Amino acid sequence: MLENELAKTDKRYHENILKRMVNKTLVGFLIAISWLPFWILYRFSDLFYILLRFVIRYRNKVILENLSHAFPEKQEKEIKTIRNRFYSHLCDVFFESVKLYSITDEKIEKRLTVKGNEIANKFYDQGKSVIALALHHNNWEWTCFAQSKLKHHILNVYNPIRGNHAMENFLLHNRQKWGSTSIPVHKTARAIIEYQKKGVLTGLWLAADQTPPSRSKFWTIFLNQETPFYQGPEKIAISTNQPVFFQHTKKTGRGKYEIEFILLFENPKDANPDEILMAYVKKTEEIIRNEPEYYLWSHRRWKHKRPEGTELTL
Repeated sequence: MLENELAKTDKRYHENILKRMVNKTLVGFLIAISWLPFWILYRFSDLFYILLRFVIRYRNKVILENLSHAFPEKQEKEIKTIRNRFYSHLCDVFFESVKLYSITDEKIEKRLTVKGNEIANKFYDQGKSVIALALHHNNWEWTCFAQSKLKHHILNVYNPIRGNHAMENFLLHNRQKWGSTSIPVHKTARAIIEYQKKGVLTGLWLAADQTPPSRSKFWTIFLNQETPFYQGPEKIAISTNQPVFFQHTKKTGRGKYEIEFILLFENPKDANPDEILMAYVKKTEEIIRNEPEYYLWSHRRWKHKRPEGTELTL
């Protein structure tokens, strides 16, 4: 088991008996409420918003700081409006993600459409694997349904959860229910090689906006701030010459989304250094600026400082 492997080498992934029992109980509760209809779940979401916004004030300082630095041109009133809308959306995303456990194909088909999949499928017919670069905007958990519209076998790269094996299994069930495979980030390279040996054409899905270690060599200006990005996606794309897509999830209504696959590079090996990453960064920033309330502002994206001697890529 993955969690047992990590627990042996990193105490942050260890889970004692009492904690395991509590976690299993909480996940059992989530499974139970996943069977409730959407209209009830959204009433829970409305109540949860009040709790999160006014009682717990979940990461309020982090959210306001992130927004203020990202949009220095906006007035305080605008910043707080975005914050409130973010809280509301985050609550919806939580309950929508829980609903994945029990949702049927028929119901999600009515709430989620996929565009650009025919372009990706053409590459499959040509015998090519592909790479999809995504971001934490709108409902990133529901993107797992795209597997049902794609010919490639999707590999979802994720960070294992620390000290909560029940939640890990719950999320893996949700993300893999349409046939994709979730790969721990530290096993990405090994998994790619194994699937290549088997002759399986894959679609490598990467949420490329996550925060890398401070020693990252790629830094650029993103939302008015010096920001590091993982170079892995670009290195994999160039070394394999797999077509690179940008995967955008657009919100079309409450509990309704549209997933679009946008081709960025058909032949990555012909790209200039850092060109792929910069294309991703610019597209990501464009989307966030258009709909800032749907981005994940509660995480500490700008917690590192650029190391001395590391140049900015512009």
